[in-house]
Amino acid sequence: MSNTNNVTQLYRQMGICQQVLDFCQKVEEELNPRFMAIDQTAEYNQMKVIKAMQDNRVSDIHFAATTGYGYNDLGRDTLEEVYASLFHTEAALVRPNLISGTHALHVALSANLRPGDELLSPVGKPYDTLEEVIGIRESVGSLREYGVSYRQVDLLPDGSFNYEGIRAAIGPNTRMATIQRSKGYMTRPTLSVGQIGELIAFIKGINPEIICMVDNCYGEFVEPIEPTDLGADLIVGSLIKNPGGGLAPIGGYIAGKKEWVDRASYRLSAPGLGKEVGASLGLNTAFYQGLFLAPTVVASALKGAIFAAAVYEQLGFSVTPPAREERHDIIQAITFGDPKGVIAFCQGIQAAAPVDSFVIPEPWDMPGYDAPVIMAAGAFVQGSSIELSADGPIKPPYTVFFQGGLTWYHAKLGIMMSLEKLLASGMIDVNRDKENLKEL
Repeated sequence: MSNTNNVTQLYRQMGICQQVLDFCQKVEEELNPRFMAIDQTAEYNQMKVIKAMQDNRVSDIHFAATTGYGYNDLGRDTLEEVYASLFHTEAALVRPNLISGTHALHVALSANLRPGDELLSPVGKPYDTLEEVIGIRESVGSLREYGVSYRQVDLLPDGSFNYEGIRAAIGPNTRMATIQRSKGYMTRPTLSVGQIGELIAFIKGINPEIICMVDNCYGEFVEPIEPTDLGADLIVGSLIKNPGGGLAPIGGYIAGKKEWVDRASYRLSAPGLGKEVGASLGLNTAFYQGLFLAPTVVASALKGAIFAAAVYEQLGFSVTPPAREERHDIIQAITFGDPKGVIAFCQGIQAAAPVDSFVIPEPWDMPGYDAPVIMAAGAFVQGSSIELSADGPIKPPYTVFFQGGLTWYHAKLGIMMSLEKLLASGMIDVNRDKENLKEL
């Protein structure tokens, strides 16, 4: 019996019908040229990571655990030098006690803004959990409570920057610009590194003293360059997303100009202590090895995202970005226009998980969000967005956000299982549509 037949039998045993298998095989075949391009970028980024580790003489001594205050933690300090080399920055802060992307962004913002300063978002509304950090939605401990004002300039209808609006919004108190690379719970296009560089150059042309910070979550290693290569003063991200490679169990990073990174370290620990303290608690091996694997893991997630876009585009749903479009992050948005579609999709992703596949996700009132949210993630690390996951708010236009996949094969299974759940719900008919595949 051939391996192909063996795999087909396994898929059938896992609940994937022949209709879905045939439909998805056709889509996959037409995506092979895209997948080759993704692998080329992954190879380039893999060499970047290895070179950064070699240049900083990473050794097995750097995997040793420290406890207590964590003074003289060679592994921690060298890891931060690796991140600084990789992102071409003066300094980096990479710590397990940065517990999420939102936390890392909060530390970077609160460390570098003072009462009377203004924070500007030139790319519209930030991600939902930042609304309370900033004070857009009233919350205890927000920047607004500490006298930091906020202003945003929405993107134009075509997704481009409103340069005249940004020029008008920048005033004498504008201290910092926060630029969210990914779309969050919106259907706007993700920003490319090139676009971010153009925006930063425009802002610096008006006032070179404005600190330009990029929320880099979901974007690391998708392109050959990062925002710090094109003028970003700070980039911020989570280790349970792209750069942790699926191995980091917690953590975040802040990389950029030394002055702004040092300020973040004082906010994270205490004034006078900064980066000198903070035990690594035996996590350094996972941080180093996760970073080493990150380029190929991100490539798998990208293949899964493009596959999802192509499959659902063929079935007539609105997808962002479209299957043919160049990618700038790992997130794929699929708009169903019906809460039933969002729920069925997430339940399919959960059913494909190696962990908690038997759990059925349902919407709930999750802290930090203004509507019920459904989340599917049968992950080895709780909340790890680089592992196969899907989530979305249960509100119009009823869009689900799909991301991750430590391997391409798992991402592929997740999409096929999502089709099974949507078939069962009556929202799609793969058998009807499979004869009408367009050429990608």
